[in-house]
Formats: sequence, C-alpha cells, structure tokens
Amino acid sequence: MNEKKKKQLTNQQKGRLAILVTFLLVVIALVSGVTIGSSNISPAAFFEAWAKGDTTASAYRIVIHSRLPRVLGALLAGSSLAVCGSILQAVLQNPLASPSVIGVNNGAGLLVLLCSALLPSRPSLLPLAAFLGALLTALAVFALAMGKSVSRVTLVLTGIAMSSILGAGMNCIMILYPDAYIGASTFLVGGLSAVTLKSLEAPVWYILIGLLLAMMMRRDMNIVSLGSDTARSLGMSVGRTRFLLVFTAAILAGAAVSFAGLISFVGLIIPHGFRFLIGNDNRYLVPSCIFAGGAFVILCDLVSRTAFAPYEVPVGILLSFLGGPFFIYLIIRSRRRVND
Repeated sequence: MNEKKKKQLTNQQKGRLAILVTFLLVVIALVSGVTIGSSNISPAAFFEAWAKGDTTASAYRIVIHSRLPRVLGALLAGSSLAVCGSILQAVLQNPLASPSVIGVNNGAGLLVLLCSALLPSRPSLLPLAAFLGALLTALAVFALAMGKSVSRVTLVLTGIAMSSILGAGMNCIMILYPDAYIGASTFLVGGLSAVTLKSLEAPVWYILIGLLLAMMMRRDMNIVSLGSDTARSLGMSVGRTRFLLVFTAAILAGAAVSFAGLISFVGLIIPHGFRFLIGNDNRYLVPSCIFAGGAFVILCDLVSRTAFAPYEVPVGILLSFLGGPFFIYLIIRSRRRVND
C-alpha cells in the first residue's frame, strides 16, 4: 500500500513539474516568436516605442501588425489541437486518434470552404462552420467507435478514408469556386502567415470555452478511458459524457482550423509525448498539453519562417515532416504489441 501511495505521489510530482516546465516553455516561446525573425527586435526597443506611443516605429509596427497576431494564433491553434487529440484518444480509447488522423480537421475545412464559397461576405461565420464540420465528422467516428467489433486499426483506417473523402470535397469546391478561400493552398497545408488580430476575435472565444470545458472534465476523461463497463459501474452516464467530450473536441478543432488551416499531427505528437513522461492522468495531461501544444506550434512556426529566409515554409509542412514518421512509429509499435 505504501509503495502504491509512493508511486502515486511520484506521478503527481511529475505532473505538477510538467505543468510548470511547459508554462515556462510557452513563455520562452512567446518571447522568441515576437522578437526573432528576419529582423530581430529587442523587447526594450518595442516597449520603448509602446511607452512613447510611437506607432510609426518599425519595432512597434512589426510586433503589433505581424508577429504578435501570428504568435497568438500559433499559441491558440497548438493548445486547442493538442487538447483535442488528448480528448479523442481518451474517448475512443485509441492512442492513434487525433483530429487530423480521423478526419476531424478535414471535416472542419470542408465546411469552411463551403461557407467561403456560398457566403463570401460573412467571414464571421467561418468559426461556426468549422465547428459544425468538425462536430459532424467527430460524431460519425464516435458512432463507429461504439461498435464492439471495431478494432483500433479499423477505426484509424476508416478515419483515413473519411479524410480522403472530405479532402476530395474540398478540392471539388476549390475547382468550382476558385475564389472560395484566399490563399487556399496555405489553408490546405496549414499556415499562420495570414493571421490577424481581427481574424482571431471569434475563434479565441470558441477555444477558451473548449479549453475550459476540457479542464472541467479531466476526471471524466480518466474514467471514460477505463472503458464503458467500468465507467458505468462508477455511476457515470457514459453516452452523455462521451458526447460532451466529443463536442468539446469539435469546438477546439473547428476553431483552430478556421484561422490556421489544416495543421496536422499536433494532436498526436503532444499527448503521446506527455503520456510517456507523466502517464495517463488527464488531470495533469490536459494542462500540460495546453502549454506544450502552444509552445510547440510557436517554435515550429518560428523555424518555418526563419530557416529558409527570405522564403517561408508553411508550418503545416514542417509538422507533417515531424508527424508522419511519428505516426508510422506508433503503428509499428501497436502491431508489435498485438503480436506479442
């Protein structure tokens, strides 16, 4: 009994340490993202211009109109997608589940393009359209995952097939409506170059609500991940709880896609990395994902816009290079466990 308590205490200490470290990491990433670029800007130069009210100073203009919106967008997108991935993995009891793998991102993207094509004068509807697309796709996968005969591999393959179908729908819309989305190529691979403070006004509320719901339901995620029978024996309404969690995941994924495009693999890499470090306790995993996901995308975006200067690579391409091999590794490891 003492050994069990000691191990539990150790896991709690790891979880709290992870939250502290990731918080410090996101602060460092925010400062780096704002100050480092094609022209480096010292914090002192920016604050001096800000204190004097000199809006014409180059440091002020670069930070306020270019880097700050981009860094905030990366923070919001990374946090929401990482938490979305942790929720889907808990609900579907599948370590390979993530918003990009099971088609949630493409579902949001399809309705975003459709809304842009049919209602080009209503950009404020894009976050809502993205949310609805993500929700419908997530519910479809959720319904399939409830089948007793559905294996983890079958579920992932079905998600990939759904992503392909939804991707074909997006391509069809762009052929029929070439002006459906300005910079559609960047949207499809995922990028933050077009993010402005105005474009974040609506999504930020969706994301804050989604993150708040996720934080409130961390204990429920722990119970759901134990399986339906165990959750029911503990008095949980499994169907309602799973629906609320899927609803939360759809809010997060849809809001992120509405301004950042189809950024992939954040919801796969970050939750897995922290499960390896601190275990499966969502009380610590969710807040760690909030900070680590934001820091991860900020730093990846920083690399993508500085490594090949004066050219810029959309951050979604870099994330695909990182996430693709990681996904293959997880599939191989999953097959080895089945064989063993």
